[in-house]
Amino acid sequence: MPSVVLLAGSPSYPSRSTTLLDRASTLLLEQSFSIQWFSLTDFPAEDLIQANWKSVAVHRFIDAIANSHGLIVATPVYKAAYSGALKTVLDLLPEQALDHKAALALATGGSSGHLLTLEYALQPILSALKARHIINGVYATDRDFQRQDDGSYLIAEDINQRLQNAVERFITHLPTVHTTVELHPTELNKRIHAARIGI
Repeated sequence: MPSVVLLAGSPSYPSRSTTLLDRASTLLLEQSFSIQWFSLTDFPAEDLIQANWKSVAVHRFIDAIANSHGLIVATPVYKAAYSGALKTVLDLLPEQALDHKAALALATGGSSGHLLTLEYALQPILSALKARHIINGVYATDRDFQRQDDGSYLIAEDINQRLQNAVERFITHLPTVHTTVELHPTELNKRIHAARIGI
């Protein structure tokens, strides 16, 4: 069964960024993927601060990555940068941890002004980890979420659609995975027209 690791870079749950990750998880489970979810709370703070390469929690994460087909990372944007705690986790991965794997980054921020954080901050570190395919990420702002009475968040439809498209692309780029993603005929026609493909 194909496996994907999910890494939440937010220190809280639920949060806007973990809501995106939750949705990505649901989409993958619908395609019969095996999911392994990691959050910052899975790693002892002192192990991250001291860069403890022998940490049991860190090795559990490294093993999960090694045995997966890809990684999806979600993070809030703080002061035009992704989560610092997330950086400490990624820094403990081996240099070629994502070799032959696909990667997708998701991020949320207060405004659209930090949109390029994905392209200029987070995607480069995924590239440094030798990800074979880095899928164009999804960035959402606070206004793209509606807080519910139970503390959870409802995602705006356009962001939900962009996330679904990104996950579909992610699936098609996973190594040794032969999974078909079904599209409604109307949506397929839109994609063909947008790509200017003639059939």
